[in-house]
Amino acid sequence: MRYTLRMRWVVAALMMVSGGAAAQERRASHCVAIAESAPGVEFLYKAAWQDPVAKYSVRISYVAHASFLIQTHGGLNVVTDYTGFIGAADLIPDVVTMNHAHSTHWTAHPDPAIPHVLPGWGEFGQGVEHHLDLGEMLIRNVSTDIRSAYGGVEERGNSIFVFEVEGLCIGHLGHLHHVPSDAQFAALGRLDVVMAAVDGGTTMPLPDMIAVLRRLKSSVIIPMHWFSGYSLDRFLAGIRDDFPVVRDGGSEMEVSLRSLPSRPTVYVLEPQYLIEQE
Repeated sequence: MRYTLRMRWVVAALMMVSGGAAAQERRASHCVAIAESAPGVEFLYKAAWQDPVAKYSVRISYVAHASFLIQTHGGLNVVTDYTGFIGAADLIPDVVTMNHAHSTHWTAHPDPAIPHVLPGWGEFGQGVEHHLDLGEMLIRNVSTDIRSAYGGVEERGNSIFVFEVEGLCIGHLGHLHHVPSDAQFAALGRLDVVMAAVDGGTTMPLPDMIAVLRRLKSSVIIPMHWFSGYSLDRFLAGIRDDFPVVRDGGSEMEVSLRSLPSRPTVYVLEPQYLIEQE
């Protein structure tokens, strides 16, 4: 009996050592397997975009409009809804995602030095499917419909991109124009962090977006796509009864499984183009 227990401890120790030696191996997330909630820590770490990212953490910086820079401990740089300009910083992202509902969410001429350019649409009405495994991060998408230029509908014309990294599921709703179907919600899975458009007009009405966020119950909700303080304040006023709001004037945050708040919380980030810090 003692020998068996001792052998179990040895095997467990070897597994821990071998797991720690794996270079930039992605921690499994729970996107599609809803995990039981556990109390978290009621804060998230702040850090500038050029600083090293802490182990087991992900940094999210709000760049502009619907563009965010997502950075990993292993050095990956991903930009969402890439327009071709993220600031004066000399940064070539490893991955950019785009949506084409409006010109402020994509570019026809991404820098050819970018290794992975992921459009959120395909041929009209056909959509697109992405499943990019970078080892440390998995990037996938769920297609939704958008209003077309002449009042019709372009089926599967928008993508909700999901980034699975460090055990977290981070979702960017893109230019969402409708409440997702049950099948689309199921395909998204449990999002720990979500970036949501809160303009209340060009994407979807605020009550509908708030209903989407209530259903997602993401631990961290980051408003985006607000055209003025007035539109942002309208969203915050509408959601305060459901979720607490944190606003400290920063443009970035670091988040990890350990730092997730114990209840869904809105974190307001202030957009700021990337510049080199001396």
